[in-house]
Amino acid sequence: MMAVQVGRVMFPLMLSLFLGASSSIWSLAPAAAFQLPPCQLINQTVSLEKEGCPKCHPVETTICSGHCITKDPVIKIPFSNVYQHVCTYRDLYYKTFELPDCPPGVDPTVTYPVALSCHCGRCAMDTSDCTFESLQPNFCMNDIPFYY
Repeated sequence: MMAVQVGRVMFPLMLSLFLGASSSIWSLAPAAAFQLPPCQLINQTVSLEKEGCPKCHPVETTICSGHCITKDPVIKIPFSNVYQHVCTYRDLYYKTFELPDCPPGVDPTVTYPVALSCHCGRCAMDTSDCTFESLQPNFCMNDIPFYY
């Protein structure tokens, strides 16, 4: 009988310790988030390349980068959509560039986005790379050696 009594006392004690600890951890999470750079325009060098052209060409452009506050629910509800907010383009335009050293018969023109403004919103796959670990903007496929 004594063991049951201890179990009844320990459960509320452990629950209150857990809830107290989790609330103190979560109170720090938003504060830490404000130390990260917010979603904003930044200057970035990106590598332009095209299949058939031997070299990459670096250009300076503006991209969206930074932190967006978002939530991920603890309890997952079936058939409900949860969207994470990412730092993405609000307004952009496309610039055209002509790659040097492309062989005859290969169109040397490439277009790339130039961000005009940014916001935190759902990822638009047509203008953004929303993968977990994306390639760096200055990554160049031509720099990878291929062994035939």
